[in-house]
Amino acid sequence: MTSRAAARPVGTVTRGTTNPNRLRRMDRWIAATHGAELRRAADPVAVDLGYGAAPWTAVELLTRLRTVAPRAHVVGIEIDPARVAAARPYEREGLAFRHGGFEIPLPRRPLLVRAANVLRQYDEDQVAGVWQRLCARLAPATGTSGGGLLVEGTCDEIGRRHVWVALGSEGPRTVTFATRLGSLDRPSDLAERLPKALIHRNVPGEPVHAFLRDFDRAWAAAAPYASYGARQRWMRAVRELTADWPVTDGPVRWRQGEVTVRWAALAPRL
Repeated sequence: MTSRAAARPVGTVTRGTTNPNRLRRMDRWIAATHGAELRRAADPVAVDLGYGAAPWTAVELLTRLRTVAPRAHVVGIEIDPARVAAARPYEREGLAFRHGGFEIPLPRRPLLVRAANVLRQYDEDQVAGVWQRLCARLAPATGTSGGGLLVEGTCDEIGRRHVWVALGSEGPRTVTFATRLGSLDRPSDLAERLPKALIHRNVPGEPVHAFLRDFDRAWAAAAPYASYGARQRWMRAVRELTADWPVTDGPVRWRQGEVTVRWAALAPRL
């Protein structure tokens, strides 16, 4: 009885909603910001945690990671055994599927864990514990590596709007907002895709609410740049934000419809 309980995956089954190309924004950011770490490793392992009812996101993650780290391997992990069985025909060199949950049942610690749209059904007070468990499974930092990365966030059904938190073994580092700029009325439209740790904190008095308020104001002030296109307006608005908020990236990422801010600036108040 004890061994069976210990082997039981940690977590609950998600709705499993998935669509091809849904996580493209997150994948592009991972390849750009974490690709060097994956490339330096002799045999880097990345995990697509909770990939859902179809394996498309794991297949796509392998393709995108191999453009920057040709030796990368991807393991899709799902808590629903039926989903694992359905994904097995898609296995190939560098791509495998395993039954499991937040315990990450792999013999080696991964350099990347991507958990997209997994925690939305959980309570806010459960998030910190899940983050801690997943971060503990990341590959440790060494003399030649900064260690593994956990990327956890939420997007809409076709991937036009996405917000995620990046965490290392020490905990959360940054929050990234990413969008298809042509679909955006104002930056605070992204509030509906805030990850579970932040979505209930988008209220007056909380830092994330202040950030989105300031972003909307900067967007409005940048309205004259709209004649040059939504990208130029976004870039101008983000540049204005840098005066008061610790934006960690630059124009190369802003042009993609992204902005990344230090977690400490947006973290919920106790």
